[in-house]
Amino acid sequence: MTQSAISAPTSLVTGAAGFIGSHLVDALLARGERVIGLDNFTLGRRSNLAAALAHPAFELLELDVNDVPACLAALTPRLAGARPATVWHLAANSDIQAGGRNPSVDLQLTFLTTFHVLQLMEKLGLRRLAFASTSAIYGALDCELQEDSGPLFPVSNYGAMKLASEGAISAALERFLERAWICRFPNVVGGRATHGAIFDFIRKLRANPAELEVLGDGLQEKPYLHVSELISAMLFIHDRAGEKLNCFNIAPVTGASTVRFMAEATVRAVAPDAAIRYTGGARGWVGDVPKFRYSTAKLRALGWTGRLASDAAVELAIRENL
Repeated sequence: MTQSAISAPTSLVTGAAGFIGSHLVDALLARGERVIGLDNFTLGRRSNLAAALAHPAFELLELDVNDVPACLAALTPRLAGARPATVWHLAANSDIQAGGRNPSVDLQLTFLTTFHVLQLMEKLGLRRLAFASTSAIYGALDCELQEDSGPLFPVSNYGAMKLASEGAISAALERFLERAWICRFPNVVGGRATHGAIFDFIRKLRANPAELEVLGDGLQEKPYLHVSELISAMLFIHDRAGEKLNCFNIAPVTGASTVRFMAEATVRAVAPDAAIRYTGGARGWVGDVPKFRYSTAKLRALGWTGRLASDAAVELAIRENL
């Protein structure tokens, strides 16, 4: 790295080669920060970081954050004399269905990554954490979801381990953290996706252009946010929310999208003659929350609103993943 890159504030991004992590890395570099990315490449792709890897202020370490001694050995000399900024913790299992089939996936990749990142931060003297949480922590509440909604009874292992992670972060604020930002994501779509309905629909249609199988009845309806707007909101929250613990829902400017809408839009773009076959049932898989409504009143009061409605974000994401 150049001397000017080393003198810039240094941010750490876990899960840096993933769908959202790689977009965040690009945004932090554009802000003039030095960025150290960590990824074990369980889901991440080196190609997601093609632009970042050519940037003098970025370094990628192929490490598992659950291996605290290896991360300490790698990061200690790299942070010596640096101006630490924030640890952005995005490393997690993002495939909810995989966690439903095997609960240990979310224990290892969603909760223990948070537990060990906190250990690592304490040993390195890092005091500011931004955490990627999820609407799944709310469970199947039949109300508009606000940051203080409850009781919180997640219906997926993924949601349960994200909720446990929020608890671990809250407890760490009493011990050593100076500040934490918890961002509760809705469904996020866009280029570089590694999972999700749009990703699956495109993959299925390329394998069989005659038919698209859709899990559930197609009536599941949720807000979908484009990844560019998610990154904008995360950075805005980080820069503007100054409490010790800051917790925010993030969602599109308006609306929600049905699975039927996504399926039909993907068919039009990929295989216009394909028939759509729904497997039936209100839930697409174990742990699926068929519908939820997100309140973003707190985020709007902070001053951030997006531009893309949910359906527009879906259509843009389809084009980006073709």
